[in-house]
Amino acid sequence: MNETMRGGPGRFKRDDEGSNPARGPSLADIIDAKISRRALLGGLAGAAAGSALGGIGMIGVAHAAPSSLTFAEAAHEIADDHSVAAGYRADVLIRWGDPVLPDAPAFEPGKASPAAQERQFGYNNDYVGFFPLPVGSSNANHGLLVVNHEYTNPELMFPGITEANAATTLTREQCETEMAAHGLSVVEVKKVDGRWRVIEGGRFARRLSFRSTPMAVSGPAAGHPRMRTAADPTGKAVIGTLNNCAGGKTPWGTVLTAEENFHQYFAGDPTKTAEAANLKRVGITGKPNYPWGRHFDRMNVEKEPNEPNRFGWIVEFDPYDPTSLPVKRTALGRFKHEAATVVINPNGRVTVYTGDDERFEYLYRFVSSGRFDPADRAANKTLLDDGVLYVAKFTGSGAVKWIPMVWGEGLLTPSNGFAAQADVLIDCRRAADMLGATKLDRPEDVETNPVTGKVYMMLTNNTNRQPNQVDAPNPRAKNAFGHVIEMVPPGEGAKRDHTASEYAWNVFLLAGDPGKPEHGARYHAETSGSGWLAAPDNCAFDRKGRLWISTDQGSAQAKNGIPDGMYACDTEGAGRALTRFFYACPRAAEMCGPEFTPDGTTLFVAVQHPAESEGSTFDKPATRWPDFKDGMPPRPAIVAITRADGGEIGS
Repeated sequence: MNETMRGGPGRFKRDDEGSNPARGPSLADIIDAKISRRALLGGLAGAAAGSALGGIGMIGVAHAAPSSLTFAEAAHEIADDHSVAAGYRADVLIRWGDPVLPDAPAFEPGKASPAAQERQFGYNNDYVGFFPLPVGSSNANHGLLVVNHEYTNPELMFPGITEANAATTLTREQCETEMAAHGLSVVEVKKVDGRWRVIEGGRFARRLSFRSTPMAVSGPAAGHPRMRTAADPTGKAVIGTLNNCAGGKTPWGTVLTAEENFHQYFAGDPTKTAEAANLKRVGITGKPNYPWGRHFDRMNVEKEPNEPNRFGWIVEFDPYDPTSLPVKRTALGRFKHEAATVVINPNGRVTVYTGDDERFEYLYRFVSSGRFDPADRAANKTLLDDGVLYVAKFTGSGAVKWIPMVWGEGLLTPSNGFAAQADVLIDCRRAADMLGATKLDRPEDVETNPVTGKVYMMLTNNTNRQPNQVDAPNPRAKNAFGHVIEMVPPGEGAKRDHTASEYAWNVFLLAGDPGKPEHGARYHAETSGSGWLAAPDNCAFDRKGRLWISTDQGSAQAKNGIPDGMYACDTEGAGRALTRFFYACPRAAEMCGPEFTPDGTTLFVAVQHPAESEGSTFDKPATRWPDFKDGMPPRPAIVAITRADGGEIGS
């Protein structure tokens, strides 16, 4: 998720100010200095266990073998255009405003409308999922792309709009256009003569929007009084999905899309509602970043105090069925979800990992009660309605303990304001506070290595962490650059137990410039001057189990002097944590959505909010990527990266 969101005058209002009042464990509570150092070294040294920290802040690995990634690194510099490693192609596949549905009009700069936008590719693409065609196959040359549309930049969408005047100037129709630009797109894509193209008018094409798409609510919170509104007295039907950031795929071929920063859309004074404490805990302050509440009662908490309770969930839908009804799976909890990564355990139970992307928030997992049946796709579609949600507590001794969030157990009782499991899930953050979960530095994507079975969590940054708040999993105060944590469930490879109550963990890398000791960065000793990164966000694994990391520096991009983009590294062996720079976003853009085809020969990436910088507008943008035509605004887009010789990405 982009850390710089609009919020009235001045672009750089963070979406991650932090709304967690819980004291949480301090350094003295969970760790001493020797244990912290030992845990850190265990993760960073990799094959060179026990080696000392040295040099310019990188692990010393004597005579390390080169990385298995053989590409020449891309230019590590900010530019108006994107760039990729030599020997690769980076082709723009689909852009904001391009047709999705068969009757979609052509994009007209400056003339976006709600009706047109609901048929066109939405704005600010984040998650990307590739679903082979036909269903159940592993076809790497034909499939569906499912893309999230997280948020909008009206000053880059509409002429005459600026950061300063958007809140008072946007019309009802422009707000509706923004609503239509949120949600998801499903497009059919095919590789033809070595290049990817969108199949226009494909029968699977679909737009889901916040403005008009009906969705069901399932699981323990469905129908609860706190989920009911004037428009939906049942509490089981919602119009739209909002601020869809990362996501995931299920083994039964459905999409999981994560609703993240829903707080910034709601106007009204939360203190005047019965949901005041809940609204405050999720960051609703009465000062939204979007003026939708001026035009629509559902976006004003004084008029509809329960409407925010209907967002902040994981939503599941079937991309192979354009008529399917998306479902909000409340058993996975309500917070600012980032990603939803699914693992099938040896016993058939399903584990879903998801982070809460805000400073000092938590890591969660869900474990299903039922078991995956590869022969019964329909039955699998209800697996995420019944199970146990857990929150993570990290110890200084290198263990992560999973605490069940079950109503009636421990502090999750009526005396503490939880009258049912629905309350635990709606007030998930408060429940996690009471259980003593470990507060983290913006937990974003969480992915499982398909080769080793280990789990990797991206922690983007947290400059609000004070020295007395440093602990083992968050080892730096004023953490401006973020880091990556590796978790190791018991077992080996595909047989690891992702239902276990305790895993091992270590710090995989500490981001930042290793040439600047004050950053406290830690990588492999042979990381080049182009290989260091800042603000890890989304990630993916290729078929060989190598980690690909996308970055989101937000407003710090210019200060750091490097673009956002894609980095890759080995996770095992002598090249462990030797990050290499592969693809550079255009100016002021964020890198999102890395997704490989099954054969590893294509990497799809999402370029989000190109030109999002101070003073940049539709009329005078910081870059006109990807069209570079006068009068054409910058357009978020999906890029298909392939090797010139058609080979596998990275090697």
